[in-house]
Amino acid sequence: MADARLLVVDDDPALLQALPHMLRLRLQNLHVDTAESAQLALELVRVQSYDVIVSDIKMPGMDGFDLLTALQGLQPETPVLLITGHGEHDLAIRALRGGAYDYILKPIDRDDFAAAVRRAIDTVQLRQQVKHQQQELEQYAASLEQQVYQRTEELQQANVALASVNESREQMLRMVVHEMAGPLTSVKGLMQLMKRQARREQSGERLVQNFDTVEGAIKRMERLIADLHDAAHIQMQQFHVQREQTDLVALCQQAIDEFACERVAPTASTENQCIGVVDAQRLSQVLLNLLNNARKYSPVERPITVTFQVGEQEICIAVQDEGAGVAPDALQHIFEQFYRVGGVEGQHGSVKGLGLGLYIARAIVEEHGGRLEVQSRLGQGSTFSINLPTSELAVNAAKEAFEMGTWSLLWKIEWQDPQLDPLSSVNM
Repeated sequence: MADARLLVVDDDPALLQALPHMLRLRLQNLHVDTAESAQLALELVRVQSYDVIVSDIKMPGMDGFDLLTALQGLQPETPVLLITGHGEHDLAIRALRGGAYDYILKPIDRDDFAAAVRRAIDTVQLRQQVKHQQQELEQYAASLEQQVYQRTEELQQANVALASVNESREQMLRMVVHEMAGPLTSVKGLMQLMKRQARREQSGERLVQNFDTVEGAIKRMERLIADLHDAAHIQMQQFHVQREQTDLVALCQQAIDEFACERVAPTASTENQCIGVVDAQRLSQVLLNLLNNARKYSPVERPITVTFQVGEQEICIAVQDEGAGVAPDALQHIFEQFYRVGGVEGQHGSVKGLGLGLYIARAIVEEHGGRLEVQSRLGQGSTFSINLPTSELAVNAAKEAFEMGTWSLLWKIEWQDPQLDPLSSVNM
């Protein structure tokens, strides 16, 4: 038991000596004060707090009931035990109704008396612990509330700053696109005009070739602007595809022919169509990006293979090269914005770009409900796969083809010219 202070009030001097002695023998860490009258007890209570007060009821002048009433105004939380004579049950009931914690019958049983005082002390100490814990909880709650308030303010400030940054970035991107698009359009028109004039005036084929070089640089700049524009819309979650009914086989054929600069037939003919509701221009953009990357990283003598596979659940368009491959640590970042594999040189010169091609390509495929995946091993090449779910893309015409079972097409593109003019040969 923790330290406790007790006040015993009785007009009987013998009890004032016996009761404290009795309690000290049975209870440890107990300090007992005594008062021979209710008036003296009130004087002590005004200068000292007590854990328990024990008082006789029948005392001359102010009795135990009057003392109980006075104590409820001075120390309302202090348990009061009243001592009454044997058989005086009406007084005991009155005491309890008046607010006494318990009553003690005379003649006093030492053990019962000690147990009653012990219960009262335990009650007080438990009440104090609860009060202390409640105060700690209130302080902790107030601290949490303050922290939440501070974090909320910080979050609001961060959101304002982020909104400002996003607005500034959006304004910057719009400005870059606008400022670069206008002059490039003018230069492009001017170069086309000069080329026609040079041909009419027979100013020399070298001049025409120079114009072609400038025009190619302008086209690359247009591609960079378009990539920045797409990346900005992706970041602002404003990037969307425009779907229409499209033959995906014909889409792949057109993209391959555009890439190879001539007709490239598949290694096996088919009359199957795969009709899906897709954004044909955007999917062609993805396929051309994968083909151009494959050409950048492939030796001249090694082919690029395009595979078109139709399954029950997915359509897979895969572009495979036999180039240098990508290291595992770089592979996990390859679809990130502005990411370019460090220390990698293209097989045909330096690799230029903003590192947005695969980032945009993945966004396009995901807008179709699909996945853009890559498998690569150093020294053995890479395979990029466009996986499109048939449930997202198929219309009735395509579903009839799917019921015929899975099927596939394969195109193999080979370079024959050291200047990288893409010529193709069909390997049956």
